[in-house]
Amino acid sequence: MLQNARSTLCRLPRPSLWRLLTVPRITALALMSLLVGTTWADISAAPTRQPQVEVRAIDARARESAREIERLAERLTREFGVVGLGISIVHGDEVLLERGFGLQQMGRNDPVGADTAFRLASLSKPIAGALAGLLVLEGALSWDTRVADHLPAFSLANADTAMNTTAADLLSHRVGLGFHTFDRELEADQPYPVLAQRLAEAPMLCPDGRCYAYQNIAFSLIGDLAFAVTGDFFTLLVEKKLFHPLGMFGATYGREGLESSSSWARPHVMRGGRFVALRPKENYYRVPPAAGVNASARDMSQWLLAQMGRRPDVLPPELLEATQAPRIATASEMRAVPWRQARLRSAHYGLGWRIFDYSGEKLVFHGGAVQGYRAVIAFLPERGFGIAILANCECRLPSQLMPIAIDRVLDLPRRDWLELDKQPRRRR
Repeated sequence: MLQNARSTLCRLPRPSLWRLLTVPRITALALMSLLVGTTWADISAAPTRQPQVEVRAIDARARESAREIERLAERLTREFGVVGLGISIVHGDEVLLERGFGLQQMGRNDPVGADTAFRLASLSKPIAGALAGLLVLEGALSWDTRVADHLPAFSLANADTAMNTTAADLLSHRVGLGFHTFDRELEADQPYPVLAQRLAEAPMLCPDGRCYAYQNIAFSLIGDLAFAVTGDFFTLLVEKKLFHPLGMFGATYGREGLESSSSWARPHVMRGGRFVALRPKENYYRVPPAAGVNASARDMSQWLLAQMGRRPDVLPPELLEATQAPRIATASEMRAVPWRQARLRSAHYGLGWRIFDYSGEKLVFHGGAVQGYRAVIAFLPERGFGIAILANCECRLPSQLMPIAIDRVLDLPRRDWLELDKQPRRRR
């Protein structure tokens, strides 16, 4: 096993020639500004500490929840056309479920396993938030560090807003831009550095920057900011400070990292009434902080444990408190799908995380989607229970496993979130 871990470490990707050539468009001036002093802020400025709940025994409901999710995942891949799944469920210090279901690729017999890599899409954002939190603890950065102080090329249509935009604003989507600014251009293969420069011409949703609007381009400036204050590439910082120490040996960045994995799930889209495998698209890999990570169910187990305070040597409590605290209300998130309409009492965004009140319980959550992949992660920090679901098809059903698991643990009235009796049967 140690040999496998070492060989995996050797495969972790280094910055591509494209990245080396394009980063300077935003960071060349930032390199010159490394000598400029940083405005420091004590980590005590983070929100009030959430209670630390010691899990003394694995709750019977958590075990039953894991067994039920396992049974349902098998049905989804066997009877309802879901191509492949990687699922992790943890409670306390124990991993209750960590396995794959279905196939890596339609038409082939390679099964998904616990070490099969999937694209995480926007589940990458909490990883960027955690890296920023480590830089805050190290004193290289503060949540109140102004982006323009280190990235002089950063500009918005409102100059005052640009001057006062902070690291925390990037991570909580409080930049003032419209929703998904320049995502269509990114999907049309325009380079990230060009789009980052064009933020100066983008219309402002709220000129003062105080409103929430989800971003990928602006969010990814946190990677340029990390480079400016450390002189090291964002992806390498994450590998050194998070993936390696946490034992996430299958986690990588970029398409090259995914395709070099010994086991990886191909993306699938629906064509002609059936799922067809494609090569992973490159575009959202060009914004690593927002959507660049690949990982397996085994990696996600370690990530969940760390996010619930089980690895304070890597992610200290004060970092978790800061990133998992609500920063800005996101009321529209309460209406997106039936389980949110029924269960959520409030919705906020933190620093890379969505923070929900789920029937009176704090639920830390994020979803992700790129062509051919869907992913969701959620945990109850005060219960020590978490689940991650990775899918290699553009299918809605797998994400509905999450509220089923959470409902069982909280002993809420049962709801049939999957509604399998209404779904067409599609055997692989």
